[in-house]
Order: sequence, then structure tokens, then C-alpha cells
Amino acid sequence: MISERLTLLRNEMKKRNIAVYIVPTADFHGSEYVGEHFKARQYITGFTGSAGTAVITMTEAGLWTDGRYFVQAAAQLSGTTVQLYKMGQEGVPSIAEYLRQTLKEGETIGFDGRVVNAAWGNSLLEIAREKNGSLYVDEDLTDIIWGDRPPMSKAPATIFDIKYTGKDTQDKLSDVRKVMKEKNTDIHLITSLYDIAWLLNVRGGDISYVPVVLSFLSLTQDTCTWYVQEEILTAEFKEYLDKYNITTKPYESFYDDVKSIPAGKKVLMDTSIANYKICNNIPAEVEVINEPDPTVYMKSIKNEVEITNIREAHKKDAVAMIKFMYWLKTNVGKIPMTEISAADHLADLRAGQEGFLDLSFDTICGYAEHGAIVHYSATPESDIALKPEGLLLVDSGGHYLEGTTDITRTFALGPVTDEMKTDFTRVLRSHISLANAKFLHGCTGVNLDILARAPFWDVDMDYNHGTGHGVGYVLNVHEGPNSFRWKPSPNHTKETILEEGMVTTDEPGIYIEGKYGIRTENELICRKGVKNQFGQFMYFENVTYVPIDLDAVAPEQMTSVERKQLNDYHAMVFDTMSPYFEGEELEFLRKYTRAI
Repeated sequence: MISERLTLLRNEMKKRNIAVYIVPTADFHGSEYVGEHFKARQYITGFTGSAGTAVITMTEAGLWTDGRYFVQAAAQLSGTTVQLYKMGQEGVPSIAEYLRQTLKEGETIGFDGRVVNAAWGNSLLEIAREKNGSLYVDEDLTDIIWGDRPPMSKAPATIFDIKYTGKDTQDKLSDVRKVMKEKNTDIHLITSLYDIAWLLNVRGGDISYVPVVLSFLSLTQDTCTWYVQEEILTAEFKEYLDKYNITTKPYESFYDDVKSIPAGKKVLMDTSIANYKICNNIPAEVEVINEPDPTVYMKSIKNEVEITNIREAHKKDAVAMIKFMYWLKTNVGKIPMTEISAADHLADLRAGQEGFLDLSFDTICGYAEHGAIVHYSATPESDIALKPEGLLLVDSGGHYLEGTTDITRTFALGPVTDEMKTDFTRVLRSHISLANAKFLHGCTGVNLDILARAPFWDVDMDYNHGTGHGVGYVLNVHEGPNSFRWKPSPNHTKETILEEGMVTTDEPGIYIEGKYGIRTENELICRKGVKNQFGQFMYFENVTYVPIDLDAVAPEQMTSVERKQLNDYHAMVFDTMSPYFEGEELEFLRKYTRAI
């Protein structure tokens, strides 16, 4: 099937004299996850992971993806004629290097200009020009061959109450306009769905697990224009927008409207998010100030209302997770149970919590060797039965009215080997080392990442992903600019200082291909600590209230300090969550939060 689709695509390429066609994982807004309509890369390659780029020539097809997906991609690409390129690995060319090696004199690179960001599009233009070639960006060739393509989503939009946001839309607009004035810009174009939703205090459902509304926004000192699929707007919604002097225009008209920006105006926008077509449509006489949207930083610092709500969301989530842990450990081997049925049971437990909206991402429930696939997604074909032995990795989360959660726990379903216990304990030591960090204000996630990596690097091991990411507030579960990682991000020239109110995950792991995977993840809120003659000290408040499975811990491999840190965490979990349980479940919680 994939080979047939590639043949059809190559026929369209040939008609247009396109030598190389690029299909990224993207919508028109640079979103991390995309709606069904935008899954063109999945359609053309068969790879279902959330990150990857397909590059197709007349004779070859390649998929570039990162370390989270190497195992999954290798399995899904088998027999498709699509070759896997493992990004960042020694000897593997980058897409740019591959294009420079492959493109011949005078040839054309093609892509849909709406799904490639402007920064990348400009670099592709440079590569084409090096060979005296050109770009072809005005058509989506996959759309031509994709006969039963799902339509674009038009899910209802909702107003997000100030008791959850803690800040009025007018105040947020004023804050952004102040930044625009400081930067001496006339117009701010926002194309990120997360930032628009945050700024307008609206939520939607146009991407699975990400409550956003497909739209663009144009902001000046006097006007705010929201380009949205207008049939989703109710009378109540229009009244809300009128209150803040927000006008609406049809979604697609944004592309034409940017063509008419007057010469001499200065436009603030992020060309690493805004798509190539938008930036190409802006007149040459208009100056573009290419900087991150001010909202990216603003929304990363949660206010006290949001923080109070986040704690409540995590309590609800912990009720579901602890009930799941109890169910799992008391029933495995006694009732039929698979990766999919376990994930479905956990989803049902979350859905039973008041204020639950949706899962925050597709649950990763990987048993035994599937746990080694970092972003494994069980399918009916891959689904396996859970047995009363070995390890089960469950990475999951939910959106509640009070906030978004992201938690990973690895459970011992029965007897585990000494090797498993050693690796589980190493991950635990890494996790609690970072969670208990004290540091001076001014540190970034790059400064602190060594605290998590040290237990691995000490024995010549590592994990092939970042240690942690920012978390959105009923938005994208993966949110910048804050993170923990040892390599500076290629997308940011300046690392982000960890500020009070930022929420970041702490999620080291070990992945032994063909055997098992282990990851432990909590969310941490950055808080101010002591301020003295040495400066402002910072620390993390742990807001994930779920036991770490003591059945897989080797206490003798931990220092006395590490054991105390784990015991303190478990004491906090019991104190916080015990009021929500009784009977056998309460005794279960007491057992799994006991001091070691």
C-alpha cells in the first residue's frame, strides 16, 4: 500500500518536474501533534509516531526521526521501501546534508508551503539555489492522491473561565501590546494554536488531546483580529469576543490579508513557527522582527491561581493512578489483561474524576520489550497480554479544568530480575536527584541536567531523550521554553532561565531493546527559596502524588540521602492522598509509601 502511494506521489512530482518532495509532521501552525487531516507523513510512509519527516525522490524514500522512535519506526517501515534515517546518530546525514548530496544541478525541491515553517523553508531555498534550482510550494501533492482524506476539524470552542486562568484576556492583551511597544513593532502575527488559546482564554478540540482552535491572530495596539472557522462560534462566544473588541474573519483569509500589510510597518512574528506561505505573502517592504511570540514566555510562568488549580488536578490524577496501580497489582495474572485493556481501564478511572476533559496524550502502555520503545503506542496487532512478571511502563496524563498532568510509572507485575532492579533504582536515583535540586536563580535546564544524567554517565550509560519538558495549562502537554536537557536546543539561541511558576517534568529512563524499559516521571513547579548574600535560591515543589513502585527498588544501591529523599516523597504522597482512600486501597497506599 505504501509503495503504491509513493508511486502515485512520484507521478505528481514528475508532472511538475519536482526532484525531491518533503512531507513533514505538521499542520499550518507548527503544532507538535496534528489533527487527522494533517497526518500526510503518516499516510505516505506508514510510520505513526508524532515526529518525523519524509523525503521522497524519484528513486528513494527516507524517514528522519529521533531517538524516541527508532525501534517503532524500524518496525513500521519494514517492507515499505521507506528507509529509516536515525537523526543524530553517527554517520547518518541530516535532511539538509542528504538534500545537498542528492539534488542535481537545476532541480526543484517541493513541499506544501503551509506545513513548513518559514525558517526551514528559507534554508531549503538556499539549498536549491546552491544547485541553481528552485522551490515548488503552492500545492499539497499528498492531497491530490489521498482520496479519503479526513476533513479539517471544526470542533466547538469554549470560553475558559478566569477562575481557571487567573488572568483576564484584556490584561493578557495589554501585556503583549506592551512588549510590542518595547520592540517598536506595529503588528504581531500569532500562528501558534497554543498561544492563541492562552491569549484569548479559549479552548477547543481541533487536535486530539490538545484543546486548541484552528486559527490565526493579528494584533495591533488598537485591534485584535481572530481568523477562525466562523461556523464554530456561538452567539455567546461572539458576545465574549465583542467584550474585548476582538473581531473575527474567515480562517483562510489570513493568507491574503498579510499581503496587504502597508509598506514600512514592522511585524513581530516567529518564523520558526509561522509557515513559509505566510512569510512569503508578507510584502518585501514590511520589516519582520523574527522573535519568539511574547506569549510563549508569559504562559510558561503559571500564576498563583493556576498553581493552586494544578495541585488539585494532580490530586484527581493521583486518585486515578493509585486506583490503577492497586487494580493492576491485585489482578494481574487473575483476570485477562493486555496493554490496551490496561490503558483503557486507566482512561476510565481518569474520566471518572470531576472536571476531567480529556487525556493529555495517547497513553504509552508498554509491557516487557515494548517498554523499550520510548513512545510506544499499542495497536491491535502489537497488543500483548500482561503476565504476573516483569515490568510495565505506563506514561499517561489528563486534562482537567484545573490543569494538565503528565506522569510515568514503571510497575513490577511480579518477580523482576536483579538487572531490572538495578536499572529501576538507577532511574529512581536520577529522578530524585533532580527533583531535590537547590540552585541559584539564573540556572537553566542545561545547567541542571547533569544531576539526572550523572548516575547514568558514571557507568557509561545514557537515555536518548530530554530529561524534562515544560507543561501547558490545559494546552499542549509539551510546552516550552523551559526544559531539562544536556544539549542546548538547536531551535533556541538563548537557553531559558528557570523562573518561579514554571512547571517542568523530570523523567529519566533506561531502555534495553528487546527486554524492557523503565521511566519515572513527575511534574515539578519551580519555586523561590532562601534569598541571602549569595543570591536568590530556587527549589522544586513536587506536584505528582503517586507512589514509585517499591517492589522494583534495590535500597542497598541507594545512599542514605537518596533513601531519605524517597521516604520524604512517599510520606508527602501518603499525607496528601490518604484522605481520598479507605479500606484495602488505603492499606495498599500505606504499603507502597512505606519508609525503606
